[in-house]
Amino acid sequence: MLIIPAENTVNWKRPPWVTLGLMLACLLVFILYQGRDPARLEQAVTRYLQDDLLTLEAPVYEDYLERRIRFGQETGRVHELQRFQTLREQDERGWQAVTLLLDRDFYQYLLANRDLLWAPAERDRWQEQRVALDEAYVQKLSAQALGLVPAHLTLHTLISYQFLHGGWGHLLGNLLFLFLLGFTVEKALGAARFLVAYLLCGILSGLVFAAFSPGSLTPLVGASGAISGLMGMYVAIYGLRKIRFFYFLGVYFNYFRAPALALLPVWLGKEIYDYWFAGATGVAYMAHAGGLLAGAGLVGLFGRSWLQVREVFFEGPEPEQAQDARFTAGYAQAMASLGRMEFDLARRQFEALRAHYPDRPILLRHLYQLAKLRPDLPAYRELAREWMAESLKRQQPEQMIAIWQEFLGQGEAHHPLAPEDHNRVLFASLRLEQFKVAEKAFERLRSAGDPVLVREACRLLVQEFEKRQMEPKARHYRQQLQALDAG
Repeated sequence: MLIIPAENTVNWKRPPWVTLGLMLACLLVFILYQGRDPARLEQAVTRYLQDDLLTLEAPVYEDYLERRIRFGQETGRVHELQRFQTLREQDERGWQAVTLLLDRDFYQYLLANRDLLWAPAERDRWQEQRVALDEAYVQKLSAQALGLVPAHLTLHTLISYQFLHGGWGHLLGNLLFLFLLGFTVEKALGAARFLVAYLLCGILSGLVFAAFSPGSLTPLVGASGAISGLMGMYVAIYGLRKIRFFYFLGVYFNYFRAPALALLPVWLGKEIYDYWFAGATGVAYMAHAGGLLAGAGLVGLFGRSWLQVREVFFEGPEPEQAQDARFTAGYAQAMASLGRMEFDLARRQFEALRAHYPDRPILLRHLYQLAKLRPDLPAYRELAREWMAESLKRQQPEQMIAIWQEFLGQGEAHHPLAPEDHNRVLFASLRLEQFKVAEKAFERLRSAGDPVLVREACRLLVQEFEKRQMEPKARHYRQQLQALDAG
């Protein structure tokens, strides 16, 4: 049974950049770094079989597993023994070699007991060939180089193991859960604190795994410990608030609501139960349990200090209907002020509305019209430029040209437009085949004094008039271009 929290939706206007970055990092590490593992392993298997090491090790491996099961109480390894015996019966030499090469605890057992296992000649041959093979290929596999090995803990592997994965299924499953949980926790904590908390959960998860596997040489890889930490943080952030959970049972799925923290003992109990009773599945149950405790514990200990949830998180987005109602009321007040000719008050009201609703162009239009009442003030030029840019963005070049012409008549004498404003009008008017407007924009551009833009505009006019076989006009601008080049 799968249960995951599903209280939030992604706000793509403010994407969860750290979550997406972590996903991309895991993907790139898997493709670009771990992608070399199959070739290394194939080389190791080829050399292993050529050196006939399988003949020496396979019988020892069966005996090794039987001893671990009988005397070490490792009953979960019965399936490993049965699978290996099946491989031997079917003479699957390649898969036998892979099993023996990747079992690091078995390799350590061979090193420690080689004098007892083989006669001197066989022992010397094994030591010479197997140790060289291990150093050349096996130790360079990604899991061996950067995975978390409990017997050899280092700070860098406590971080690096979080970005390695055991296969495409392992990777894609973790990326899915990282996204589903990460965007909410990142929204709650903020990008920087989220990243630190995520990596710290992975470190603590790895330490818990190592504590329950002391001395093991089997490497741990995967982001699932850190992702379990996200689950712990998720429910600790919501505390006793009732939130929505998605569950999947066989082919049936649905949602239910429950206090967030109520699911923490359920998840923990499942991981601990599976650790003791699920057998040898290859799943790091205690790493998951450690991550859950780490995430919940970090929020519990530091939720009022450096991991404090941002205030805007619980407020959530304002419902669309409420936004519309608020906008309508504010807009009506501003229009009423206009009707009473209280222009300063109306301007302040429209500015306040625009601060909350920047995507409503009608507010910019009203502010522009109000600014026209005082064309001698700089605000008229700035709003004219904004209105021109908005018109161009909305693919309304005719409106942009009309605003430009209106400004030339009223505000250009007080606060001239920038050269790029005239240049945009020139381009737009040529596309609309309004050549008189284009020539007027060129003259304004010349008076603005940007030689680079003037030359480019002059060349463009020459090309356009030549294209339309308007030779007198083309000749006129060729002469101007020559004068500009000469000057």
